[in-house]
Amino acid sequence: MTTTPKTKKPILVALQGGGSHGAMGWGVLDRLLEEPDLDIVAVSGTSAGAMNAAFLSAGLAAGGAEAARAALARYWRSVSRSAAFSPIQRTPLARMLGDWSFDDNPGYRMLDLMSRMVSPYQSSLPGHHPLAPILERHLDLEALNAAAAPRTYITATNVRTGLPRVFTQPELSVETLLASAALPNLFRAVEIDGEAYWDGGYVGNPALFPLIALESAHDLVIVQTNPFRRPDIPRTARDIANRLNEITFNSSLLKELRALIAAQARGRETDVRLHNVQADDVLIEYSPSSKLNAEWAYLQHLFERGRAETDRFLEAHGQDIGVRSSFDPRPMIQDLMSENIDLAQEVE
Repeated sequence: MTTTPKTKKPILVALQGGGSHGAMGWGVLDRLLEEPDLDIVAVSGTSAGAMNAAFLSAGLAAGGAEAARAALARYWRSVSRSAAFSPIQRTPLARMLGDWSFDDNPGYRMLDLMSRMVSPYQSSLPGHHPLAPILERHLDLEALNAAAAPRTYITATNVRTGLPRVFTQPELSVETLLASAALPNLFRAVEIDGEAYWDGGYVGNPALFPLIALESAHDLVIVQTNPFRRPDIPRTARDIANRLNEITFNSSLLKELRALIAAQARGRETDVRLHNVQADDVLIEYSPSSKLNAEWAYLQHLFERGRAETDRFLEAHGQDIGVRSSFDPRPMIQDLMSENIDLAQEVE
């Protein structure tokens, strides 16, 4: 007796950036790739999420799910090995306390201060992105740009216009990925076709509109590695600046979700079903400086947390994929929408 193969459910995946916290996104992808009934058909990524997206798609095109899992693991292992030579490491006290941050490291504090006072163009350091040799060595660009690869959208910020630039196949390259991860206070802008680009997190972290507008699949899984909420008010100058960066890097995602909800509220039907894998309660435990920590033990820790959060998501909402949304962003942005509605009524 022959059995009919089970039809796979196509999904779209949107991956946030967040430095080393992108290793949590790696864990999410690793767990999703184990699901035999899920098929990642398109992905959008920014900064660290762009790296995850590129290695995911290249691996899937080259050899399927297992090849993609191996490609992602090689990338993060290489990031860790490269960081082993960094002069900024956790202090003995931080290691003893199990603190993954660099907050008490004098070198980190000096780097943090200098990045606010001296631009990458004024620094005597070479304008070199540390991820460049890793991408050149390990990323299969031919597979990434092949027809068999999932459609991959990489977002960067056009420095001149302030608008998002979304790169996709067949123009994906080391330069487009570096552009998506070029934090302006640390790295020089990446020039592509005469235009300069900064980190895409300012305008799309990650960009949802390419997935919603251009893809035929309807289930969109948003993978958050940047906490929306923190329980405490920042008091120090460094904490204020770090929280401001988090708010800035989440604002574009909030705007896209608000636009989607507003369209639905006006009766414009959309077929997108939203799902969300996030661990705000976990990420708020880590200082923003931990985003620069690429110790293998830390990356593995984040990887396992990503897998665990995905396990919980699949157990609670796996049956919703292909049927209904399991994520309703309205409570999260309810106050913001109410304020805008009140303002619009006053204008009218």
